[in-house]
Amino acid sequence: MLTKLSKKNLARPIFFNMTRQDILSHLPYAKPFLFVDELLEINENGAKGTYTFDPELDFYKGHFKDNPVTPGVILTETMAQTGLVCLGIYLSGSAEGGLPGHVMLTSIAIDFMKPVFPGEKIVVEAEKVYFRFKKLNVNVRMLNAAGEVVCKGNISGMVTQRMNT
Repeated sequence: MLTKLSKKNLARPIFFNMTRQDILSHLPYAKPFLFVDELLEINENGAKGTYTFDPELDFYKGHFKDNPVTPGVILTETMAQTGLVCLGIYLSGSAEGGLPGHVMLTSIAIDFMKPVFPGEKIVVEAEKVYFRFKKLNVNVRMLNAAGEVVCKGNISGMVTQRMNT
């Protein structure tokens, strides 16, 4: 679970005025490839958000035909958008004291335990392992509506100020 900000943490030179909506507006994605509906929590230690998989998403037509299941790569992307990109935007905007950066995926290690079906609402929880030298590393997990772990793992990425660096 994410820790709450303490007065001690607020004394650090980090820019905490970025709202959850500010962070969502800086995401470099649009529907149908936006997999964050709501950012529930965010602080220097982690992020938590939700997404409901629209049954009309195109990939359900062929994965698997007659028994649609959300592809693992989409589950990974969903965890990366909340756990790596939202948190990276927050931390880079904080660290730079200015505009948030972009986050480029560098590595993943994900274990899948349960399927996610069309129409399911999931929760993504991310906990920062480290953020240094512009590299962000997070432990992530996805929970279904029953609170069961669907998938979990570790994701890393580089935070840049420009998309092409």
